[in-house]
Amino acid sequence: MRILHTADWHLDAVMAGLGEENTQTLRRELRKLPEKICKLCKTHSCDLLLIAGDLFDGAYTPETMTALRSALSGLDIPVVITPGNHDFITGDSPYEKEEWPRNVHIFKHAKITALPLPELDCILYGAGYESMDCPGLLKGFHVEGDARWHIGVLHAEANTATSNYCPITRHQLQESGLHYVALGHVHKAGSLKAGETLCAWPGCPMGKGFDELGQKGVILVDLDEEITVSPLLLDTPRFYDEEVEAGEDAHSALSAILPAVESSDFYRVTLTGYSAGIDLDALRNQFSHIANLQLRDETIPEVDLWSNIDQDSLEGVYFSLLKEAAQSDSEVLSRRAMLAARISRKILDGQEVKLP
Repeated sequence: MRILHTADWHLDAVMAGLGEENTQTLRRELRKLPEKICKLCKTHSCDLLLIAGDLFDGAYTPETMTALRSALSGLDIPVVITPGNHDFITGDSPYEKEEWPRNVHIFKHAKITALPLPELDCILYGAGYESMDCPGLLKGFHVEGDARWHIGVLHAEANTATSNYCPITRHQLQESGLHYVALGHVHKAGSLKAGETLCAWPGCPMGKGFDELGQKGVILVDLDEEITVSPLLLDTPRFYDEEVEAGEDAHSALSAILPAVESSDFYRVTLTGYSAGIDLDALRNQFSHIANLQLRDETIPEVDLWSNIDQDSLEGVYFSLLKEAAQSDSEVLSRRAMLAARISRKILDGQEVKLP
Protein backbone atom coordinates (compact mmCIF):
# COMPACT_ATOMS: atom_id res chain seq x y z
CA MET A 1 0.00 0.00 0.00
CA ARG A 2 1.21 3.51 -0.78
CA ILE A 3 0.10 6.63 1.10
CA LEU A 4 0.67 10.29 0.40
CA HIS A 5 0.87 12.00 3.80
CA THR A 6 0.60 15.76 4.08
CA ALA A 7 -0.43 18.36 6.67
CA ASP A 8 -0.46 22.04 7.61
CA TRP A 9 -1.47 23.63 4.33
CA HIS A 10 -2.90 26.65 6.19
CA LEU A 11 -4.97 27.73 3.21
CA ASP A 12 -5.79 31.47 3.15
CA ALA A 13 -3.23 32.11 5.90
CA VAL A 14 -2.42 35.59 7.12
CA MET A 15 1.18 36.45 6.14
CA ALA A 16 2.53 38.78 8.80
CA GLY A 17 5.07 41.40 7.79
CA LEU A 18 5.31 40.56 4.08
CA GLY A 19 3.16 43.33 2.64
CA GLU A 20 -0.17 43.13 0.88
CA GLU A 21 1.18 42.27 -2.58
CA ASN A 22 3.36 39.41 -1.32
CA THR A 23 0.55 38.17 0.92
CA GLN A 24 -1.85 37.91 -2.02
CA THR A 25 0.81 36.21 -4.16
CA LEU A 26 1.50 33.60 -1.49
CA ARG A 27 -2.19 32.99 -0.89
CA ARG A 28 -2.60 32.27 -4.60
CA GLU A 29 0.31 29.83 -4.39
CA LEU A 30 -1.30 28.13 -1.38
CA ARG A 31 -4.48 27.76 -3.40
CA LYS A 32 -2.52 25.72 -5.97
CA LEU A 33 -1.54 23.13 -3.35
CA PRO A 34 -4.65 20.92 -3.70
CA GLU A 35 -4.08 20.44 -7.43
CA LYS A 36 -0.32 19.91 -7.02
CA ILE A 37 -0.65 17.37 -4.25
CA CYS A 38 -3.50 15.47 -5.87
CA LYS A 39 -1.42 15.31 -9.06
CA LEU A 40 1.39 13.72 -7.02
CA CYS A 41 -1.09 11.12 -5.75
CA LYS A 42 -1.86 10.15 -9.33
CA THR A 43 1.75 10.26 -10.52
CA HIS A 44 2.91 7.98 -7.72
CA SER A 45 -0.14 5.67 -7.84
CA CYS A 46 -1.10 6.30 -4.23
CA ASP A 47 -3.85 4.28 -2.57
CA LEU A 48 -4.69 6.82 0.13
CA LEU A 49 -4.28 10.55 0.85
CA LEU A 50 -3.94 11.61 4.50
CA ILE A 51 -4.19 15.29 5.51
CA ALA A 52 -3.18 15.52 9.18
CA GLY A 53 -4.69 18.80 10.32
CA ASP A 54 -4.58 22.55 9.73
CA LEU A 55 -5.78 22.23 6.16
CA PHE A 56 -7.19 25.73 6.71
CA ASP A 57 -5.66 28.55 8.72
CA GLY A 58 -9.02 29.79 10.01
CA ALA A 59 -11.27 31.90 7.81
CA TYR A 60 -11.40 30.68 4.22
CA THR A 61 -12.53 32.01 0.85
CA PRO A 62 -15.01 30.50 -1.63
CA GLU A 63 -12.22 30.41 -4.24
CA THR A 64 -10.09 28.23 -1.98
CA MET A 65 -12.96 25.87 -1.20
CA THR A 66 -13.72 25.51 -4.91
CA ALA A 67 -10.09 24.68 -5.71
CA LEU A 68 -9.94 22.17 -2.87
CA ARG A 69 -13.22 20.47 -3.76
CA SER A 70 -12.25 20.23 -7.44
CA ALA A 71 -8.86 18.65 -6.73
CA LEU A 72 -10.08 16.12 -4.15
CA SER A 73 -13.06 15.01 -6.23
CA GLY A 74 -10.68 14.26 -9.08
CA LEU A 75 -9.07 11.47 -7.06
CA ASP A 76 -10.42 7.92 -7.13
CA ILE A 77 -8.84 7.05 -3.77
CA PRO A 78 -9.96 7.74 -0.18
CA VAL A 79 -8.99 11.10 1.31
CA VAL A 80 -8.89 11.38 5.10
CA ILE A 81 -8.72 14.69 6.98
CA THR A 82 -8.18 15.40 10.68
CA PRO A 83 -8.99 19.00 11.73
CA GLY A 84 -6.25 20.63 13.81
CA ASN A 85 -5.85 23.58 16.15
CA HIS A 86 -6.18 26.19 13.38
CA ASP A 87 -9.22 24.61 11.70
CA PHE A 88 -10.95 22.85 14.59
CA ILE A 89 -14.55 21.73 14.22
CA THR A 90 -17.24 24.33 14.88
CA GLY A 91 -20.71 24.88 13.48
CA ASP A 92 -19.27 27.47 11.09
CA SER A 93 -16.21 25.48 9.99
CA PRO A 94 -15.94 24.28 6.38
CA TYR A 95 -16.06 20.71 7.69
CA GLU A 96 -19.69 21.32 8.73
CA LYS A 97 -20.87 23.98 6.30
CA GLU A 98 -19.39 22.84 3.00
CA GLU A 99 -20.23 19.93 0.77
CA TRP A 100 -17.30 17.54 0.41
CA PRO A 101 -16.63 14.94 -2.29
CA ARG A 102 -17.85 11.43 -1.52
CA ASN A 103 -14.30 10.05 -1.31
CA VAL A 104 -13.46 12.40 1.61
CA HIS A 105 -13.78 11.31 5.24
CA ILE A 106 -13.35 13.84 8.07
CA PHE A 107 -12.69 12.82 11.68
CA LYS A 108 -14.94 15.27 13.53
CA HIS A 109 -14.54 14.38 17.20
CA ALA A 110 -11.73 14.67 19.74
CA LYS A 111 -11.83 10.95 20.40
CA ILE A 112 -10.06 8.32 18.34
CA THR A 113 -12.46 6.37 16.15
CA ALA A 114 -11.84 3.67 13.56
CA LEU A 115 -12.42 3.88 9.81
CA PRO A 116 -12.17 0.44 8.15
CA LEU A 117 -10.94 0.43 4.56
CA PRO A 118 -11.41 -3.24 3.61
CA GLU A 119 -10.38 -2.65 0.00
CA LEU A 120 -6.93 -1.73 1.34
CA ASP A 121 -6.94 -4.34 4.14
CA CYS A 122 -6.47 -1.38 6.45
CA ILE A 123 -8.07 0.32 9.44
CA LEU A 124 -7.50 4.03 9.97
CA TYR A 125 -7.72 5.59 13.42
CA GLY A 126 -8.11 9.33 13.82
CA ALA A 127 -9.61 12.27 15.67
CA GLY A 128 -10.21 15.96 15.05
CA TYR A 129 -9.87 18.98 17.28
CA GLU A 130 -13.04 20.50 18.73
CA SER A 131 -11.18 23.51 20.17
CA MET A 132 -7.78 25.17 19.84
CA ASP A 133 -6.15 22.57 22.08
CA CYS A 134 -6.50 18.84 22.48
CA PRO A 135 -5.51 16.30 25.17
CA GLY A 136 -3.21 13.38 24.47
CA LEU A 137 -5.55 11.01 22.65
CA LEU A 138 -3.16 8.10 22.22
CA LYS A 139 -2.85 7.43 25.95
CA GLY A 140 -4.19 3.93 26.66
CA PHE A 141 -5.08 3.35 22.99
CA HIS A 142 -4.57 0.01 21.23
CA VAL A 143 -5.73 -1.13 17.82
CA GLU A 144 -8.50 -3.67 17.29
CA GLY A 145 -9.36 -5.86 14.34
CA ASP A 146 -7.54 -8.19 11.95
CA ALA A 147 -6.57 -5.82 9.15
CA ARG A 148 -3.10 -6.09 7.63
CA TRP A 149 -2.40 -2.42 8.31
CA HIS A 150 -3.34 -0.22 11.25
CA ILE A 151 -2.71 3.47 10.50
CA GLY A 152 -3.15 6.45 12.81
CA VAL A 153 -3.66 10.03 11.64
CA LEU A 154 -3.57 12.85 14.19
CA HIS A 155 -2.66 16.50 14.52
CA ALA A 156 -0.22 16.06 17.37
CA GLU A 157 3.23 16.63 18.87
CA ALA A 158 5.37 13.52 19.10
CA ASN A 159 7.83 12.50 21.80
CA THR A 160 6.43 14.84 24.44
CA ALA A 161 4.13 14.47 27.41
CA THR A 162 3.52 18.19 27.92
CA SER A 163 1.82 20.03 25.09
CA ASN A 164 -1.54 21.62 24.44
CA TYR A 165 -1.67 19.90 21.06
CA CYS A 166 -2.35 16.21 21.54
CA PRO A 167 0.99 15.17 23.06
CA ILE A 168 2.24 11.68 22.17
CA THR A 169 5.02 9.77 23.91
CA ARG A 170 7.27 7.03 22.58
CA HIS A 171 5.75 4.61 25.04
CA GLN A 172 2.23 5.35 23.76
CA LEU A 173 3.37 4.82 20.18
CA GLN A 174 5.09 1.56 21.05
CA GLU A 175 2.04 0.22 22.91
CA SER A 176 -0.53 1.36 20.33
CA GLY A 177 -0.13 -1.52 17.88
CA LEU A 178 -0.18 0.99 15.01
CA HIS A 179 2.11 0.33 12.07
CA TYR A 180 2.32 3.96 10.95
CA VAL A 181 1.21 7.20 12.59
CA ALA A 182 0.72 10.19 10.28
CA LEU A 183 1.07 13.44 12.22
CA GLY A 184 0.66 17.12 11.51
CA HIS A 185 1.27 20.32 13.51
CA VAL A 186 5.09 20.66 13.44
CA HIS A 187 6.06 22.62 10.33
CA LYS A 188 9.52 21.05 9.95
CA ALA A 189 9.56 17.45 8.71
CA GLY A 190 10.68 14.67 11.02
CA SER A 191 10.11 11.10 12.13
CA LEU A 192 10.78 8.64 14.94
CA LYS A 193 10.57 4.89 15.47
CA ALA A 194 9.08 3.48 18.68
CA GLY A 195 9.19 -0.30 18.76
CA GLU A 196 7.41 -1.51 15.63
CA THR A 197 5.62 1.81 15.10
CA LEU A 198 6.94 4.39 12.66
CA CYS A 199 5.71 7.93 13.25
CA ALA A 200 6.35 10.82 10.86
CA TRP A 201 5.26 14.38 10.10
CA PRO A 202 5.84 16.04 6.71
CA GLY A 203 6.07 19.68 7.81
CA CYS A 204 4.18 22.32 5.88
CA PRO A 205 4.14 22.00 2.06
CA MET A 206 4.95 25.69 1.56
CA GLY A 207 6.74 28.24 3.72
CA LYS A 208 4.83 31.40 4.63
CA GLY A 209 7.60 33.42 6.28
CA PHE A 210 11.21 33.44 7.42
CA ASP A 211 10.34 31.06 10.26
CA GLU A 212 9.65 28.33 7.65
CA LEU A 213 12.83 28.06 5.63
CA GLY A 214 14.00 26.06 2.66
CA GLN A 215 12.43 23.33 0.59
CA LYS A 216 9.03 21.99 1.62
CA GLY A 217 6.92 19.07 0.55
CA VAL A 218 4.98 15.94 1.50
CA ILE A 219 5.79 12.34 2.47
CA LEU A 220 5.36 9.24 0.34
CA VAL A 221 4.79 6.20 2.60
CA ASP A 222 5.30 2.68 1.28
CA LEU A 223 3.95 -0.16 3.43
CA ASP A 224 5.39 -3.54 2.54
CA GLU A 225 7.61 -5.97 4.43
CA GLU A 226 9.11 -2.78 5.82
CA ILE A 227 7.62 0.71 6.02
CA THR A 228 9.61 3.42 4.27
CA VAL A 229 9.01 7.14 4.05
CA SER A 230 10.36 9.33 1.24
CA PRO A 231 10.11 13.13 1.00
CA LEU A 232 8.57 14.60 -2.13
CA LEU A 233 9.54 18.23 -2.64
CA LEU A 234 7.04 20.70 -4.06
CA ASP A 235 7.68 23.52 -6.49
CA THR A 236 6.47 26.34 -4.25
CA PRO A 237 7.97 29.69 -3.18
CA ARG A 238 10.70 29.21 -0.60
CA PHE A 239 12.18 31.33 2.16
CA TYR A 240 15.92 31.58 2.86
CA ASP A 241 17.59 33.39 5.75
CA GLU A 242 21.34 33.67 5.17
CA GLU A 243 24.34 35.35 6.78
CA VAL A 244 27.49 36.20 4.84
CA GLU A 245 30.68 38.13 5.50
CA ALA A 246 30.82 41.15 3.21
CA GLY A 247 34.62 41.19 3.06
CA GLU A 248 36.24 43.46 0.50
CA ASP A 249 33.61 42.71 -2.16
CA ALA A 250 30.04 42.44 -0.90
CA HIS A 251 28.74 41.77 -4.43
CA SER A 252 30.94 38.68 -4.80
CA ALA A 253 29.95 37.48 -1.33
CA LEU A 254 26.26 37.74 -2.23
CA SER A 255 26.79 36.14 -5.64
CA ALA A 256 28.11 33.04 -3.89
CA ILE A 257 24.79 32.39 -2.12
CA LEU A 258 22.12 34.00 -4.34
CA PRO A 259 20.75 32.57 -7.61
CA ALA A 260 22.12 34.06 -10.82
CA VAL A 261 18.75 33.81 -12.58
CA GLU A 262 15.35 35.32 -11.89
CA SER A 263 13.74 33.95 -8.73
CA SER A 264 10.42 34.40 -6.95
CA ASP A 265 11.81 32.92 -3.72
CA PHE A 266 12.23 35.07 -0.63
CA TYR A 267 15.77 35.85 0.56
CA ARG A 268 16.84 37.69 3.69
CA VAL A 269 20.60 38.17 3.83
CA THR A 270 22.55 39.72 6.70
CA LEU A 271 25.96 41.13 5.80
CA THR A 272 28.49 40.76 8.61
CA GLY A 273 32.19 41.17 9.28
CA TYR A 274 34.39 44.24 8.81
CA SER A 275 33.77 46.48 5.86
CA ALA A 276 34.88 49.84 4.49
CA GLY A 277 31.22 50.59 3.81
CA ILE A 278 28.14 48.96 2.26
CA ASP A 279 25.87 50.62 -0.31
CA LEU A 280 22.68 48.57 0.14
CA ASP A 281 20.76 50.39 -2.61
CA ALA A 282 23.50 49.66 -5.14
CA LEU A 283 23.59 46.00 -4.11
CA ARG A 284 19.81 45.68 -4.43
CA ASN A 285 20.02 47.10 -7.96
CA GLN A 286 22.73 44.59 -8.85
CA PHE A 287 20.43 41.75 -7.74
CA SER A 288 17.18 43.16 -9.10
CA HIS A 289 16.38 39.79 -10.72
CA ILE A 290 15.51 38.55 -7.22
CA ALA A 291 12.16 40.21 -6.59
CA ASN A 292 11.97 39.38 -2.89
CA LEU A 293 15.40 40.25 -1.51
CA GLN A 294 15.97 41.81 1.90
CA LEU A 295 19.50 42.99 2.72
CA ARG A 296 20.62 43.89 6.24
CA ASP A 297 23.92 45.59 7.00
CA GLU A 298 25.40 44.44 10.28
CA THR A 299 29.02 45.00 9.26
CA ILE A 300 31.51 46.76 11.51
CA PRO A 301 33.38 49.79 10.09
CA GLU A 302 36.86 48.79 8.98
CA VAL A 303 38.35 51.72 10.87
CA ASP A 304 37.52 49.91 14.12
CA LEU A 305 40.21 47.39 13.27
CA TRP A 306 42.86 49.95 14.13
CA SER A 307 41.18 51.58 17.10
CA ASN A 308 43.94 50.58 19.53
CA ILE A 309 47.15 51.03 17.52
CA ASP A 310 48.21 53.98 19.67
CA GLN A 311 47.97 51.95 22.87
CA ASP A 312 51.18 51.01 24.65
CA SER A 313 50.32 47.32 24.75
CA LEU A 314 51.10 44.07 22.95
CA GLU A 315 47.71 44.33 21.21
CA GLY A 316 48.47 47.89 20.10
CA VAL A 317 51.89 46.94 18.70
CA TYR A 318 50.43 43.88 16.96
CA PHE A 319 47.70 45.81 15.16
CA SER A 320 50.11 48.64 14.33
CA LEU A 321 52.37 46.17 12.52
CA LEU A 322 49.37 44.67 10.71
CA LYS A 323 48.20 48.09 9.55
CA GLU A 324 51.66 48.87 8.23
CA ALA A 325 51.66 45.60 6.30
CA ALA A 326 48.14 46.27 5.01
CA GLN A 327 49.37 49.51 3.45
CA SER A 328 52.18 47.69 1.65
CA ASP A 329 52.60 47.94 -2.12
CA SER A 330 52.45 44.15 -2.22
CA GLU A 331 48.86 43.13 -2.92
CA VAL A 332 49.41 39.67 -1.45
CA LEU A 333 50.95 41.03 1.76
CA SER A 334 48.24 43.68 2.09
CA ARG A 335 45.45 41.14 1.64
CA ARG A 336 46.98 38.75 4.16
CA ALA A 337 47.51 41.50 6.71
CA MET A 338 43.87 42.62 6.39
CA LEU A 339 42.69 39.03 6.80
CA ALA A 340 44.87 38.57 9.89
CA ALA A 341 43.57 41.83 11.37
CA ARG A 342 39.92 40.88 10.82
CA ILE A 343 40.35 37.40 12.28
CA SER A 344 42.33 38.69 15.25
CA ARG A 345 39.83 41.44 16.02
CA LYS A 346 36.95 38.96 15.89
CA ILE A 347 38.73 36.63 18.29
CA LEU A 348 39.48 39.46 20.70
CA ASP A 349 35.87 40.67 20.49
CA GLY A 350 34.56 37.17 21.23
CA GLN A 351 32.97 36.75 17.79
CA GLU A 352 32.66 33.52 15.84
CA VAL A 353 35.44 33.08 13.29
CA LYS A 354 34.84 31.34 9.97
CA LEU A 355 38.12 30.75 8.18
CA PRO A 356 38.08 31.40 4.41
